[in-house]
Amino acid sequence: MIIAILALFFTVLLSGFLVKVFPPTNTKWLKMALAFSGAYLFTITIVHLLPDVLVNSSSSPYHVGYWVLAGFFLQLVLELFSHGVEHGHMHHHHGRTDSMPFLLLGSLFVHSFLEGSILVDRGHSHAGHSHASDNFYVILLGIALHHIPAAFALMSVLMSRLENFRKAFMWLLVFAVGSPLGILVSNTILAQETPDGLVYTALTGLVAGNFLHISTTILFETSPDHHFNRAKLVATLLGLMLALVSDFV
Repeated sequence: MIIAILALFFTVLLSGFLVKVFPPTNTKWLKMALAFSGAYLFTITIVHLLPDVLVNSSSSPYHVGYWVLAGFFLQLVLELFSHGVEHGHMHHHHGRTDSMPFLLLGSLFVHSFLEGSILVDRGHSHAGHSHASDNFYVILLGIALHHIPAAFALMSVLMSRLENFRKAFMWLLVFAVGSPLGILVSNTILAQETPDGLVYTALTGLVAGNFLHISTTILFETSPDHHFNRAKLVATLLGLMLALVSDFV
């Protein structure tokens, strides 16, 4: 659990420094990173999250579908306020402004908190659920990969508003603490709940729907008008292969 908290927290912080390396106008690397992370997220959702929550659900597996739908459309609502920052959109403001995009930060915090909430470190204490336990680090990697371009995009937006790296970096912390807080809360509340419990099932279904929305949006947006792009195709296939290989590690 501590490893997951530190990994997600510092992934966001370190990614914030990328604005000093890559100018916001150079988005080629960002599109590659998005294609890679989007393919990884989509794959682990299909081969890990959905099968696990369906198999482990104590109620009818059909009920899981409602949670997945809720997560999908919840992300749609969150993006009304975040403007798609979680999948690399950067809406820059011309000229400095002291007004902070609190709705944007709030929506990203909720998004990040939910992602962290499904990282319940059960070890191997529940017999018959070792596969779900093994998925902990597979999903952790997916969230971390997803947070890299998201943190860069958020930092770029904050810099365009504040024109001050230190102030922007301080606001980036709101996003950085989201997943770690989700991990702490879920590992406190759900530590004694079996993987087939209602709360864990609901959270996993919500995040699965969330991942489906984000990953498919990323994959479609990285190929506008369905134009062939070899670099993006390679990045997508690498993300797919990494997710599949991790199933056998």
